[in-house]
Amino acid sequence: MKKTVAIIFGGESSEYEVSCVSAANVAENLNKELFDSILVGITKDGKWWIFKGSTDDLRNHIWQEKRALLTPAVISPCKAHHGLLALDGANGSFEIIRVDIAFPVLHGKNGEDGTMQGLLELAGIPYVGCNTYASAVSMDKAATKTICTAANIPVVPFISAYRTCDTALLIAESEEKYGYPVFVKPANAGSSVGITKAKNKAELSEGIKLAFEHDKKLLIEPNTVGREIEVAVCGNDKPFASVCGEVCPNSDFYDYETKYINDKSVCLAPAPLDEATSEHIRALAVRVYAALGCSGLSRVDFFLTENGAFLNEINTIPGFTPISMYPKMMACIGIGYSELITKLLMLAEGCEE
Repeated sequence: MKKTVAIIFGGESSEYEVSCVSAANVAENLNKELFDSILVGITKDGKWWIFKGSTDDLRNHIWQEKRALLTPAVISPCKAHHGLLALDGANGSFEIIRVDIAFPVLHGKNGEDGTMQGLLELAGIPYVGCNTYASAVSMDKAATKTICTAANIPVVPFISAYRTCDTALLIAESEEKYGYPVFVKPANAGSSVGITKAKNKAELSEGIKLAFEHDKKLLIEPNTVGREIEVAVCGNDKPFASVCGEVCPNSDFYDYETKYINDKSVCLAPAPLDEATSEHIRALAVRVYAALGCSGLSRVDFFLTENGAFLNEINTIPGFTPISMYPKMMACIGIGYSELITKLLMLAEGCEE
């Protein structure tokens, strides 16, 4: 019998549009002989709907405007339901729709940070990706680097601070340790949202304000000159790494606009690396994955400098858009898009092979 997969997309994070495009790609590449899909969309203001329309409407970000194709629904935390409650507002009734596996394609906060994973754990629904703990610590860039440092994995140096900090003291500490330029990042955000490359004190002050608009916690990191290398990791107890990929931003840094709006960046898969360097970074990626307790999938990002490879960050729900590196790197080792999705769904149910 076919299994029913709930593809959950949208959400309240700043990466809403990216999530919609990723979900469209996942839905279109789902093996229809093995799986039926239900599209579960979350609007920017947090309303949940079952969407029965076209994936083109997801790509154009207009799905929520198709009112006739929307049914209000929520994931029930009750294990007896094991799925969705489709709500009938007219008479207050609901229909239980069983879900066999959930595929969250939610990037950023309120989806990639353990919140959705916690709900699915309560509901007893197997899901693609890392568990609640690994999702939470991997989303927090400071927690990620603290854990990896303890595991003797080289990381980009950082200072972390909360919104309640003394900004003047934070700036003074950054200037003393790193000088300029520095990068200011929200601790819990993705797709380079809210990041500033600060070249002087005024820009650092503004960058701190911007980062705190996106999160209550931030990081300040020195400017790391090196190549941006990424590795796709997949698996539960037996994780494996793809080839290395390389991002060439062709801009000041790989920000949201460079990633998704203009066409300046160039993404190479496989990356032009010698075999020894490639194997070293691939092994580091698996070590990061294991240290953080990851499962299912993650993309691990490094800076390759003249002093070696340093962890930049990890993404536990990497993009599945047409330009996303995770599926591209997996394709380089012979795992095509549809096969990859099937493999991730099987891993969600605990099938390693």
